[in-house]
Formats: sequence, structure tokens, C-alpha cells
Amino acid sequence: MTKRAYNFNAGPAALPLEVLKQAQEEFVDFAGAGMSIMEMSHRSAIYEQVHNDAQALLRELFGIPSNYKVLFLQGGASTQFAMIPMNLLTPDKVAAFVMTGSWADKAIKEAKLFGQTAVAASSAADKFNRIPDLSDLQIPDNAAYLHVTSNETIEGTQYSAFPETGDVTLIADMSSDILSRPVDVSKFGMIYAGAQKNLGPSGVTVVIVREDLIEQSPKSIATMLRYDTHASNNSLYNTPPSFSVYLMGLMLKWVQERGGVAATEQYNRDKTKLIYDTIDQSGGFYRGFADPSSRSLMNITFRIQTEELENQFAKESEQHGFIGLKGHRSVGGLRASTYNAVTLESCKALAEFMQDFQKRNG
Repeated sequence: MTKRAYNFNAGPAALPLEVLKQAQEEFVDFAGAGMSIMEMSHRSAIYEQVHNDAQALLRELFGIPSNYKVLFLQGGASTQFAMIPMNLLTPDKVAAFVMTGSWADKAIKEAKLFGQTAVAASSAADKFNRIPDLSDLQIPDNAAYLHVTSNETIEGTQYSAFPETGDVTLIADMSSDILSRPVDVSKFGMIYAGAQKNLGPSGVTVVIVREDLIEQSPKSIATMLRYDTHASNNSLYNTPPSFSVYLMGLMLKWVQERGGVAATEQYNRDKTKLIYDTIDQSGGFYRGFADPSSRSLMNITFRIQTEELENQFAKESEQHGFIGLKGHRSVGGLRASTYNAVTLESCKALAEFMQDFQKRNG
């Protein structure tokens, strides 16, 4: 195999080499069936075992209580932006949001199509470079739920702790940091995540939802957009993204073999510290975008003194095998996405490249 790229893409993102190699070995003939898992019926005993094992392992790793369902859906987090208000927002209620940046904004815009919305807290005044102060959330009395985006991939901010919402249901989009650290799932009514950053490849969306919320699904909306449809059919009402589920199962086993979610968090802290320290010790040559109190372990956003230097950095980094370091087109700058499968060695290599680039251009 030729040398693998230093993959810092924001999503679809890096997958562990061990996982890819196992998938390669099993690709043509899975479990001695004489066919690929992509060719199998989703009603077959072999696929159902893969499906159920992935659910069970996610429950174990993430500490999901028994009164929650684990659903494997399609359409990404973007479809969940609409499904949540369709299922849970009634005419007499308000959907409340903490406004933290680009993805929270998309979720709010979708909810507005189905009912009333309110912003309980916002960091817009700070250009979304931090998570807003949550000590004085303005949650309406008739709130159906409070929605948070646990990690903003574009701005590079992340919650260090989640708000206490009392009787109001807390819902989190954890697309870009699920399984990167332990979370008390019981504090949430729902957690959802597209798989393509920390859980596996694109194609499957995980929804972890409390059973009492599933029961609220109105019969007046389309069958495929109701949570109760998928919960009552073990996410097999229609053909699931079977290969994506299979690869997610391999990814979950990889996390388990490396010590679970707590060990993963420490590994993430160790590797991102290399890059944040390089930024902080650069004397202003590199400037982190996110406030230090809100820095993400998944997406490191930073700027250089001039846009010309940023373009030069992006070009030279690609020549040295670094992929995906240009910032999102909506905000510019630079971004290193350091999801679970990004290695310590990749982060060390990037830190060394950044130091060398500064020496040559500072």
C-alpha cells in the first residue's frame, strides 16, 4: 500500500485502517455466505445479526438506558432537523434552540417550517466563537424541547457541559462528536448523529430516542417520517443502508478494543493538544478562532495573519500529504478535523508542519 494521506476532512472523515482492511477482507464473501453483505437481503439472518450487534454495542459503549430505542435511519442529520419538529412540535408548543453557529441555524430554519421557534441563548454577538453562557437560558414555558448542537464543525466550538432543562426535553445533534467522550444519555430525550464523522461512513444516521417521545409521533405525517414506524420495526421497515451499518459495527468494535469511550476521549485530548499548543505558542502567527473555553476536540479552526498565507498554507500542506485543511467556504480560514479515527501520528505531523511553515514565513 502506498502511504496513506493525513486525513483531516470534516466529513466524510477518516476511518481506521484496521476497519478498512477488515471490510476489504470480507467484501466479496461475508461470513461464508458466498456474497457481499451489500448483496444480502436485509431480512436475512446474517444481516439481522450484524444490525442487532451494532445496536447492542452502541448501547454498551455509550451507556444507553433500556427505555431508549436505537434507530438506524437515512437522510443525515439534515433530515432530522425536519423530523424532530414534525414528530414533537405541536401547535401549542415552541421549539427552543441554543444558537451556536451554522448547524444550529440550519436546524432552526427547518423547525420554523413546522411551528413556533425561540432562541434560548445565542453567541451570535461573538460571531459564534464560543458556546453561550447557559446559566440563564430563556426557555419558554410552553417549550416542546430545547435543541442544542453539541459540536459546531464549521466554527470549531463544543459544549464542555450540557444545560439543565428540568422538565423540558433536551435534544442534541451530536453528529460531529458522538462517541468522542462519555455522555449521560439519560439527560437527553433524543440524541442524533450522522455517522460519517465518528461512527463510520456516510449513509446511516443514528437516532437515540426515549420511548415516551416515540409515542408522540402523529399519524398524520408520512409513514417514513414517523419515529414510531422505525422503532416498531427495529429500523427494518424499509431497506436500511446495510453496508454503512456493517461498517459502523466494525467502527464500534474498534472503539471497544481501544478501551471504550473514556479512553477515546483521552486520546482525542492528547492529539488535539499538539495542534492547540502549536497555535498558542506561535506568538500570534496562528490565531485560534474558538474561545479557549469552547474549543472543540473534533474541529480545530484557526487563521494566519493574511489570507495569502492561508492559501499558501493550504497548498503546501496538500503537497505534504495533508488533506482537508481549508476552512469551510462560509467562514474561510483553516480547519483540522480530528475525529476519533484521526491518529496521534497525523496530529503530530501537522503540528510539525505548522511549526516549520511559521519558521519559513513568520
